[in-house]
Amino acid sequence: MTGLMFASSTEAADKSEPYNPVPDIMHHISDSHSWHLWGEGDHSVGFSLPVILVDEGLKVFSSSKFGHHEDEVAEVDGSYYKLHEGKIYKTDAEGTLTKEGEKVTNEMPLDFSITKVVAQIFLAAIILILLAFGMKASYKKGEVPSGVARFLEPLVIFVRDEIALQNIGSTKHKRFVPYLVTLFFFIWLLNILGLIPGAANVTGNIAFTMVLAVFTFVLVNINGKKTYWSHIFDPLGNNMPFLGKMLVYVILVPVEILGMFTKPFSLMIRLFANMTAGHIIIMSLISMIFIMQTYAITPVSLGLTLFINILEVLVAALQAYIFTLLTALYIGMAVEEGHH
Repeated sequence: MTGLMFASSTEAADKSEPYNPVPDIMHHISDSHSWHLWGEGDHSVGFSLPVILVDEGLKVFSSSKFGHHEDEVAEVDGSYYKLHEGKIYKTDAEGTLTKEGEKVTNEMPLDFSITKVVAQIFLAAIILILLAFGMKASYKKGEVPSGVARFLEPLVIFVRDEIALQNIGSTKHKRFVPYLVTLFFFIWLLNILGLIPGAANVTGNIAFTMVLAVFTFVLVNINGKKTYWSHIFDPLGNNMPFLGKMLVYVILVPVEILGMFTKPFSLMIRLFANMTAGHIIIMSLISMIFIMQTYAITPVSLGLTLFINILEVLVAALQAYIFTLLTALYIGMAVEEGHH
């Protein structure tokens, strides 16, 4: 389950005022410079993460300098920093933030911090590496897989035969199998970790899904054959007179070029939107208890939450499959040889 933690404002709010779940939901799905596990206020349990800033040199310090509620001013080597809405700004000793409307105009240092999302990416990468070495070690004992390899081998074969082979072709699919297998397991593992209470919503972070989409975009276009590029810049070939082709290409070629970018864009949005929507729905169902201010709704709220959470386990695997399948499909279109 994505988590049952709400801000202390829930308890402290005036009973006469309706509860607004939006701030708590947005806090749950957003990134953070510290890792909160459970509890609120003085009973909060979690740990700080390293803050890495480039501002007249490299500055590395713990996010605990921002205080228990991340509302204090951090003093580092004579410079002052304030954390506001997930972003770090330079301030004076009092932590003054200058605003123009809703926009903060304070200078922002380059932020390379290990945030909650980044930390979970590292965690998933370590787990994936351990699983891979565990699988490798099992094959040294014999041809019959044992241990973790018994679970992983059918999935690897599935990605190789049903995704790579079917969409890229028998002659070229093998060189792309390592990337596709890694992509599938990495997204699936991150999706599953995101369902654990207190974990980060990595695949619900559009910056992360954008990076995955960029990897696919680069891989597709680097391996694009002559047929692929001809289809984009000369889709009609020699089937029309030159003048007629030019009139058509004014519209057709820009559309084909736009299609190069809409494919990875759709990958980015699909994964981000599906995983974020699941978290929002679950938190919204839990919020029904506080909105209606009665525990009578609890069985319905938790029952629906459990149902959606089980559905999210299926969605976690499905979204990893879809992202990998479409990546293989785009690669297959790029490496396909022309038919004569």
